[in-house]
Amino acid sequence: MSRHGFRPTSFCFSLLLAAGIWAAPGYAISKDFNQTVPLQPCGTFELQNVNGPVDVQGWDRNEVEIHAVKTAKNQETDLERVAIEVEARPDSVVVTTRYPQNEGVEVAVEYTIHVPHHVLVEHVGTVNGTLRVFGLDNVEDLHTVNGDIEIFEAGGNVRAHTTNGNVRLELAHAPEKAGAIAETTNGSLVVAVPSDLQADIEAKCMNGNFSSELPITMESTDRLREMRGKLGRGGPPIRLRTVNGGIRLTILRSSV
Repeated sequence: MSRHGFRPTSFCFSLLLAAGIWAAPGYAISKDFNQTVPLQPCGTFELQNVNGPVDVQGWDRNEVEIHAVKTAKNQETDLERVAIEVEARPDSVVVTTRYPQNEGVEVAVEYTIHVPHHVLVEHVGTVNGTLRVFGLDNVEDLHTVNGDIEIFEAGGNVRAHTTNGNVRLELAHAPEKAGAIAETTNGSLVVAVPSDLQADIEAKCMNGNFSSELPITMESTDRLREMRGKLGRGGPPIRLRTVNGGIRLTILRSSV
C-alpha cells in the first residue's frame, strides 16, 4: 500500500461528489500547468486525478516533467478552484488533483507526465478517463472507473483495474513474485507477453471467451468460466478477470 494513503475506492467516490461528471464535448475554457522537479532513478511516483486522462511516459532524465491542462465547462473562475498539488522530495514525487469539497465543479484535468525509466510507479489513478503508461520498468497500481488502461513496454507487478473500459497490457519482462493483475467489469483484456515467458495464468471471463497465441499447459479447475494453466514451466502469477468481455493472450512483438 502506498505510504501516502492513496487507495482508489475511498478517494474516488468521495471526490465524485465534488467533481461532478465529466462530459468532454462541452468544455471550452483551458489553462496550462507546467512544473519540473528532480527525482532519483530509484525513487517513487504517484498521481491521483478525478476527471480526465493521464499519460505517463518513461525517459532518460532524472526528473519528473508535469504538464497538465485544466479545462472548465462553464466559468473561467472554476479553473482556480481545482488545484494541482506537487509534493516533491529527492526520492519521491506525488501529484494530487484537489477539487473543492461538497461543491460541483465541472473541470477536467488532462495530464502528460515524464518520469525516469527505472522509478517505481506506485499508483496512478483517475475516475473518468483513460490511463496510459509507456516505457517504465516498475509499475504497480493503475486504477480508473470509466476509461481504458493501456500499458506499453512496461514491467513490474502491475495491478490494472477499471470498471467500464478495456485493458491492454504489454509486459516487456516477467513480473516479480507477486505477479500481475488485469481486471475490468465491462470490457475486454488483451495481454501481450514475451514468447519465452514462464508464468502461471489464471483467467476468468463470465460472458466472453479466452484465447491464447501461446501454448498453455492446462490445469483442472472446478470453477465455472475459469481457466488455469502454465506458460512454460510456470512462474509468477498473471491473473486476468472480466465479466462482460473476452480475454486474449498474445505474443509480444517488437515495435521496431
